[in-house]
Amino acid sequence: MNLPQEIIRIKRDGGSLNRAQINDFVTGVVDGTFRDYQTSALLMAIVLRGMSHEETAHLTEAMMHSGRMVQLDEITRPKIDKHSTGGVGDKVSLILAPLAAALGLCVPMMSGRGLGHTGGTLDKLEAIPGFSVELDEVGYRAQLLDIHQAMIGQSSDIVPADRKLYALRDVTSTVESIPLICASILSKKFAEGIDALVLDVKCGLGAFMKTEAQARELATALVRISTTMGKPTSALITRMDQPLGCCVGHSLEVMEAIECLKGRGPSDLKYVTHELVAEMMRLGGLCDDHDSALAQIRAALNDGSALEAFRQLIIAQGGDATVIEDANALPQAAHFFDICNKGTDTSYISCIDALKVGEAVHLLGAGRTHADTVIDLSVGVRFFKKVGESVAPGEAVCRLYYNDRGKFDQALERLDLAISYSADHVVAPDILIDQIHKI
Repeated sequence: MNLPQEIIRIKRDGGSLNRAQINDFVTGVVDGTFRDYQTSALLMAIVLRGMSHEETAHLTEAMMHSGRMVQLDEITRPKIDKHSTGGVGDKVSLILAPLAAALGLCVPMMSGRGLGHTGGTLDKLEAIPGFSVELDEVGYRAQLLDIHQAMIGQSSDIVPADRKLYALRDVTSTVESIPLICASILSKKFAEGIDALVLDVKCGLGAFMKTEAQARELATALVRISTTMGKPTSALITRMDQPLGCCVGHSLEVMEAIECLKGRGPSDLKYVTHELVAEMMRLGGLCDDHDSALAQIRAALNDGSALEAFRQLIIAQGGDATVIEDANALPQAAHFFDICNKGTDTSYISCIDALKVGEAVHLLGAGRTHADTVIDLSVGVRFFKKVGESVAPGEAVCRLYYNDRGKFDQALERLDLAISYSADHVVAPDILIDQIHKI
């Protein structure tokens, strides 16, 4: 067995790790022979030195096999999952899973918690009173057979290596690494028993990949590794300069997801969700072309079957389904404050910096400073205006929901910096940049 310090030194000095060394690292993370400080050192070395495609594939495979692999052969529906690389206001999964299930797919979704300035799907789901993201294999299989969807977290026996690495990356500034992102995403997805995968790779101010070139590199790496491991995969590259939708914050985002399942909600959020679901349907062989997929999606929203599927998901995982009719059943912040246009003339919103918005909501208490931080599920921001929209003098641009006055002051300062105005009309760029099918 290779000693931890030997493995760290090789990568620190820019060398390549072989399969045995990577397997020793992953095994050590799980059994504790790689201490947290040694793991953090290697993670930082990987961020600074990178990994080859071969190293990344080895890391993905080792993490995937670090625990129990789920086989779902008894499920006859196409088993398709989706993953986002993380953004601000990204509550797509909450809409996508029940919508895809209503359309004839099976969605075995293993999600994560918040990383850095982004919110996690599991944290959002836990804003629903009673909702449990912990399912054993028996419950997981039974739920997939019954309602064709499940949204769970990493368990102690499924990809345990990623569970530990995910928490350490969040608090050691080692999130932004293409090899680590690829291995984290794909090891979880392959371990959950899927047939194919659709990816939403974010690009821009509020994404981990800031430039289109970085996003394209990540999307290409993900699709390349997935397809070589036998899983058909498609990646959409989408813009994340401003928050997706109008709400940022766990409870607020659940409310917005429910609105979308009722056929309402922000146009940008609906567009991204529908495009991803359409691609899932294509990979699952459930549509003839893109237009027919979109027609089926609209029908599932109009007839209420997608909303009913979400109700079934909440009930199946112990949640209070009254949140669908009564938003007050979700956690509520004690106070709110409106941020208004302080100018003397009508202006246009020229920028809503998603990173600064995410940081502001984090400062309110919605994000983690340490792996064991208890987050506030009720705080957040609701935007009344988005980029390109006009705002009159004194008109509210957004509303900040808070509980702690001290945290509010810090968040307000950050949020003020996030919003820019222009005297001239501004057109928001298209949210979908590109799509990658095969490498």
